[in-house]
Amino acid sequence: MLTFLLVIHALVAAALVAVILMQRSEGGGLASGGNPAGLMSARGAADFLTRTTSILASVFVVLSIGLAALATMQHSPATIDTSLVKSRSAAPAPAPKPTNGIPLAH
Repeated sequence: MLTFLLVIHALVAAALVAVILMQRSEGGGLASGGNPAGLMSARGAADFLTRTTSILASVFVVLSIGLAALATMQHSPATIDTSLVKSRSAAPAPAPKPTNGIPLAH
């Protein structure tokens, strides 16, 4: 299941890149003024490539979240390794002895 979704995710990503690269540059980025009438026209609002880009981007985000959740559930450990946990009944370590005759602060 995870492999199938990864392949679909890669295909959606490739299609998203292709659709973005096919779009014509309008020159209406954040820095330039652009033509405000072209943005609000019926042709600008219903452009096929714009709609396709938004749909593919939405599918990409949903697949990314789904794959992250699926990978977390599939790869979680079934048991917890307790081999390195110290038991509470073990005796405490002995206090270090001073080497030069000066007692150590506790």
